[in-house]
Amino acid sequence: MAQQHISGNISALLKATGGIIPLSEGAFTIDASKLFVPFNKVADELNERPTGSLLVEIQPFVVITEKDVLLLDAGLGFCDAGGGKMQLHQNLERAGIKPEQVTKVLMTHLHKDHAGGVTLEGDHTQLSLPNATYYVQKRELDFALAQGAPSFIPDEIKALQTSPQVQLLHNDEGTIDDYITYRHSGGHAPHHQVFWIRDGGRTIFFGGDEAPQLQQMKVRYKARYDHDGQKAMELRQQWWDQGRAKGWQFLFYHDVKTPVYTAGS
Repeated sequence: MAQQHISGNISALLKATGGIIPLSEGAFTIDASKLFVPFNKVADELNERPTGSLLVEIQPFVVITEKDVLLLDAGLGFCDAGGGKMQLHQNLERAGIKPEQVTKVLMTHLHKDHAGGVTLEGDHTQLSLPNATYYVQKRELDFALAQGAPSFIPDEIKALQTSPQVQLLHNDEGTIDDYITYRHSGGHAPHHQVFWIRDGGRTIFFGGDEAPQLQQMKVRYKARYDHDGQKAMELRQQWWDQGRAKGWQFLFYHDVKTPVYTAGS
């Protein structure tokens, strides 16, 4: 979407928000069952959940650039309480964006909490954002469909195999539209990838589940839920050091307090 074709409301949002809008779907706990259980941060107590439960936010991001309205990962795919409208669509509209205005979707990986919103809740043959190109790592898609539950839900993502809206990425790294860089990282999931968006003199980094929360960037922490905990820990340290040196903006998909952090601020 060329800059001159960005509608007035999107241009206004770019100015008002700085172009970064978290789309929180709420807080949840997750344990060994791999089930995401809603968590009320005011009323609920983490120590009342099963031993080993992690408290996480689920929040895709919109990033508005000079060329695009980007969605970074797609959330759980749940509908509102009435069962009528996808939460992803509802959150976009609350932010002032129509679902058809999203032009690109960048997927780090296809675990169900990141990819549930890829397709429509009532029709998994249709992608949820009708005018967007979805960028998906081909090896991740193959792995997710073969692996299945509980981490992946094949019915929600199998349309990515055949939809003309999908651009499957085959390489370990590359560039999208001259300003978005992707890199196969393989720490959290075997074929996880991360993204850098360089636009308007700034660098926005989205590390998905390999850079999920601010605190994990600041300490050396080997997570038991990562495919390769050592690699993921080393990558976090590498990105944190680079980002602090260069003033990156980090987007944290699972952070309950700090979804956006500008290094050096």
